[in-house]
Amino acid sequence: MASSPQNQLAQSLKALHNPGNPLILTNVWDAITANAIASLPSTKALATASYAIAAAAGLHDDDLTLETNLRAATAIAGVAKVHNLPLSVDFMDGFGAQLEEGVKRVIELGAVGINLEDFGREVGGLYSVDEASERVRRVLRVAKECGVPDFVVNARTDALFAGEGLEDAIVRGKAYLDAGASNIFIWGGPQRRGWGRAEVKKAVDALDGKVNVILIRMMAGGLSVGELREIGVARISVGPQLMLRTVEMVKREAVGILDGSAVTD
Repeated sequence: MASSPQNQLAQSLKALHNPGNPLILTNVWDAITANAIASLPSTKALATASYAIAAAAGLHDDDLTLETNLRAATAIAGVAKVHNLPLSVDFMDGFGAQLEEGVKRVIELGAVGINLEDFGREVGGLYSVDEASERVRRVLRVAKECGVPDFVVNARTDALFAGEGLEDAIVRGKAYLDAGASNIFIWGGPQRRGWGRAEVKKAVDALDGKVNVILIRMMAGGLSVGELREIGVARISVGPQLMLRTVEMVKREAVGILDGSAVTD
């Protein structure tokens, strides 16, 4: 049976995850930012950032609902379709018992991948390794039933954020890869000033390069794209940092307008 156009996009997204030649994602949160990023020749895929989507809706990230997330993703998916780009949706923790329903709807709107976290809001902590792995398998079962067997799960572990350490994050990452995830996103939480080179290399070596790392743009000390490429990661993203930097730019422009100091370009 021939692969569907949507599954071909999923295959394209999966193929872009190459250790040492990583997929670089400048995460978006609405149709305006999606259009801006999609128009760039170097853009290979679109990916949403749940924190930024929540902020645009006047919500804290933890209060983002499935419906609000899907509403934003629908607008972004329309842009992805126009540009024939694969779309990955930040699906947070899978919205508890809404996991299967939500994944089906994500696929219906055209997405071919998700981020899936192992820190469950309804349990107030990390899912067990077995439960989190089963949630990955559940996502992939739904995707297969929907005709997208190559659906990409970027499985995020919050083990570092929860204080469990890098070794636990690696154990979890291996389990999620075994469950069918394509890549592992190890997140350290907002208090960490980025990964150290030795930490990233240890994770890359243990997980065969199938690692997503956040590129730090809001403070000094983070590893560069070139350094992350050299270490051998497969995916680099920026999360909500573009949104945060945009807010500061808007404020600076507004100050100049409001106090009369703005100069016409």
